[in-house]
This record gives sequence, structure tokens and C-alpha cells, in this order.
Amino acid sequence: MSVGWPEVGDLSPATSREDVRRRVEEAYPGDGAARWANYTGQLWAFRDSIRQGDLVILPLKTKPGYVQFGRVTGAYAHDAAEAGWHRSHSLLVDWLGEPVSKTVVGQDLVHTLNGSLTVFQPSRNDAERRLESIARGKPDPGFTEGLPRPVATPADHATTEVTDPETAPTVVAIRDRIRAHVAGEFREHELTHLVSEILTVLGFRCEVSPPGPDGGVDIIAGTGPLGLDAPTLIVEVKSEPTPIGSRVLRGLHSAMTQHRADQALLVAWGGVTRPAELEFKRDRTTMRIWDADALLDQLFLTYDRLPASTRARIPLQQVWVLEDEG
Repeated sequence: MSVGWPEVGDLSPATSREDVRRRVEEAYPGDGAARWANYTGQLWAFRDSIRQGDLVILPLKTKPGYVQFGRVTGAYAHDAAEAGWHRSHSLLVDWLGEPVSKTVVGQDLVHTLNGSLTVFQPSRNDAERRLESIARGKPDPGFTEGLPRPVATPADHATTEVTDPETAPTVVAIRDRIRAHVAGEFREHELTHLVSEILTVLGFRCEVSPPGPDGGVDIIAGTGPLGLDAPTLIVEVKSEPTPIGSRVLRGLHSAMTQHRADQALLVAWGGVTRPAELEFKRDRTTMRIWDADALLDQLFLTYDRLPASTRARIPLQQVWVLEDEG
């Protein structure tokens, strides 16, 4: 795991926060005291406060809507050759399993993870205990009032500057909020109806199966006046926040053959497991998978053409912003 600030150079000789601050001021002489303090707090935490065995969480830019858990296995190191890639400061990390969808994380905890700093320590709402549970493949136990808080140590006081920073109003944070709203508003079969409305806007005529056992088919769709023209499509919708395995994918493939459909769509709110993803690659010419973020993409694409009743349940407002340069 690595972070930027390449101009600061090797922090291995630094033995105090003041050592780091001096290096930061030398590296960025044009910045003010507030920015120096910001950089110093994060770099000192990365250099000194993160210890072997600590849990780390990395939001994945390559897979929006997912985070990767890891366990620190080594001390701070510096590699000047990586400075051009803004990753010269590093820690050895053993990454744990597959990326985890944010759909399994409580919204209050997702909000905390959208802190405005690159390096920070979430503690609000019993974050440490809950993240440890999720990292072990268990559900988010949620925040419980009245649980005893850990006794603060000198190391804890050293990281105060990077503990629970304000949430940055980024596109990621806004998207996380919308994801949580949709999950709460469209539970179980309600999500199937939302998918049907999106497909209708995309040009399909949809027949939605009633709640209950459906043989792996929640929606049968097609084009043309009667919905019988190609491409015909069968859809299975899984609203669970946890990833779906290969068995569901195989069942959908069989249902596509049984119904003589041209294509199949699996909507898996919590994504799919790695084995299921590998199996899907063999069928990607006839099958698609939408996880929560892929469904959000389609929601944004079709939003202004969805029924007014649906838009009322997902009240969105489009705002244009100027993208930061550099």
C-alpha cells in the first residue's frame, strides 16, 4: 500500500512529528500552515502510527462501489524510483480475499469511510469492531449504543489529527448515499420492478414474475409490439447485499436455454464471487451482470424517462460541477 507526497522524500530517519513537519515545509514552501499540518498528520500516521497487524481499507478506483481489506505485514519503506507514480511511501500489506461491495457496509460506516483525507483512522460509530467483522466475511453488526470504548493510548493521541475527518462531498460520497437510498427504498421484489422500468426505457417490453419461486426468471423481456422480437431477454434479480455464487449464474444460463432467450441479465446488488465472475467471462457474449454500481449507471442514464412515481421515490437533482485539474 502506498501514498504520494514524493517531494517529501524518505521518512525512515524521522523520529517525531516535528521531523516530518520540517520535511513537509521544505518540500512545499509555498503552502500555508493549514496545509502543512494536514500533510504532516497524514504522513506521520502513515510513517509511525500504522503497525504490523493493523487492518487497512482501500477504496478501489478500478472497481467503484467496492473496498479492499488488508492486514499490514511490514514497516514503512521508501522507494525513490516510485516517486513519479506518487507511491514512494509504502507499507507491506497482505490483501484479504476479494474486494467487498459497499452494499454490505452500513450507511453510517460508509459515510465515515468517505473522509476527506487520504490517510485517516475511522472510529465513529464503533467503526473498528464493525470493519473487523466485515473483513472476516461476517455481516456488519451495526452500531450498538453503550458498548465500552477502548482506552486511549499515547499512539491514539498521536493520530487525533487523522481520526474521523469531515466527509468530503465527492462524487463517490454522493453515489454512496444514492446507493444506500435505493437499497432501502427498493427491497426484494421492489428492486425487480425498478429493473423492469429501466429496461422499459431502454426499449424492452417486460413481463415481471410475481413474488415467490420463479425458476430463476424474474423478468421476461423482448422488443417489438408484443415483446416477442429479438433480442429476447430473461432477467434474474438478487437484492442481497452479499455476492452471488456460480450456482445462480449456471441456473440463469439453463433458464436462458429453457426459455429460448437470446440474452440473459443477472442483477446482483452485492456483486458476484470471483469464481462466478470467471464463469461469466465464458458467456459474456450472451449474458451481462449488473452489480449495484452498474445498476446505478443505468438508473442515471434513464432517470428522466422513468415513471414520475419512481422518480419521486428517488428524488435526484442534476448538478454540473467543474472537474478539478491535475
